[in-house]
Amino acid sequence: MIMRIVCVIIGYICGLFQTSYIYGRMHGIDIREHGSGNAGTTNMLRTLGRKAGLITLLGDALKTIIAVLICLAIFYRRDVNPEELQIIKLYASAGAILGHDFPFYLNFKGGKGIACTAGMIIALDPYMTLIDTIIFFTVFFITHYVSLSSISIYVAFFIETVIMSALCLGHFGNITFPLGIECDILAFLLCALAIFGHRENIKRLLSHTERKTYLTHKKGEDK
Repeated sequence: MIMRIVCVIIGYICGLFQTSYIYGRMHGIDIREHGSGNAGTTNMLRTLGRKAGLITLLGDALKTIIAVLICLAIFYRRDVNPEELQIIKLYASAGAILGHDFPFYLNFKGGKGIACTAGMIIALDPYMTLIDTIIFFTVFFITHYVSLSSISIYVAFFIETVIMSALCLGHFGNITFPLGIECDILAFLLCALAIFGHRENIKRLLSHTERKTYLTHKKGEDK
């Protein structure tokens, strides 16, 4: 239990590095006062352009990976069994996502954690990374809804975790039954948090008023 709490705390501290907020301040704005008001990659892309969006994506993904690496450095090969590696990664990632979504110094108003989730998936398993990347960009290029693409990879992430932990596939190969269930529960909670964070987007998707995003602006289309 102590290991899990420490991983969440370390992850939360890493998650407090708000890439979009810091980058925005460097350019004289508070990103939370522009566009959708969300301190995330999509709002940065729409507000400050592709370079800002890319930097935000990389920065937020990297902070999750750093949180995972720090926790692995602390606990791996000391008092942790190999089968607990995925647990360490998940708790550290969950902490980073919470730090990103609810930074205390920004009145708990951060982003939605999707770029952080990309970092988590990269840290968890290469096959999962490949599958979710394909899913995200397939949904995005068909619909141009970032929100729908983000929700899709979270649902896929949960399903993949359940299947891979049950069948001991990929980096989940050493997972035993109780830890596998714990991984599934964590994945479900993170998925539920992401869907809750996108609740307004879901309403707009259902009413066909959600804003589309294009990597290259075309005449007559929203950026």
